[in-house]
Amino acid sequence: MNRSPLENPELAAIAWGRYKRLMRNWALVTLVVCVGLIVYLALEFGLPSIHLYIATVLGTAGFMMLTVALMALLFLSSGTGHDEAVDERD
Repeated sequence: MNRSPLENPELAAIAWGRYKRLMRNWALVTLVVCVGLIVYLALEFGLPSIHLYIATVLGTAGFMMLTVALMALLFLSSGTGHDEAVDERD
């Protein structure tokens, strides 16, 4: 089995730095989307229940951040050559 490029500390630091930067940027996008949803719901429905806002924000933020985290891990493993290193079809 080939060694993974992520075992090299310098390459791993660069790859994980990109991952963290991607997560941080998407966390800001998620925050903007959640604020936009709260404003929309407040204008459209008023204040029916605080639970509506809490559930909407938690559901939206959870969905967006989980999706970004999994896709970023996919890009990390593919972009660093880690996927090719664990290929065991020999």
